[in-house]
Amino acid sequence: MTHLLVTQLRFARSELARCLDGVSDGDARRRLMPMNCMSWMVGHLADQENRYWVIEAQGRDAAPGLNDRVGYGRPASTPPLGEMWDAWQAVTAAADIYLDTLTPALLEGHLERDGQPRADNVGTMLLRNLYHYWFHIGEACAVRQMLGHENVPEFVGSMAGVPYRPE
Repeated sequence: MTHLLVTQLRFARSELARCLDGVSDGDARRRLMPMNCMSWMVGHLADQENRYWVIEAQGRDAAPGLNDRVGYGRPASTPPLGEMWDAWQAVTAAADIYLDTLTPALLEGHLERDGQPRADNVGTMLLRNLYHYWFHIGEACAVRQMLGHENVPEFVGSMAGVPYRPE
């Protein structure tokens, strides 16, 4: 059975897609200082998942070069939205291969980065990934509001398909 935290990550992913539904490439690439543009946010979230769940967990790279374009600490960029969604879809599909294997015991383990165990265990990394999504979903909603978009999501969507369940 899929771990609850993985189910919640997938819900956060769906909320990102709901937040950005109908956003044009032009608007997605607009940067309202000091925030990054929405297309960058999509690529940036994909980059974190790629680093954690594909590169470190599986030893492969689902989106070569993505980190150079939208990684933490890199210069600001305004990449095409379609290109970032394509990368995000490729990364999340590859990440799910690993995420589907997670158990409570595996969540307590540590992935390696540069040959050394990460300080945070896999469960903490998964929580960080979840919270990262919510941070950028809120930011993207704010950008959409500032751009004058109508029908911007005002609250978390239906959780009927992702209810709490004990481990």
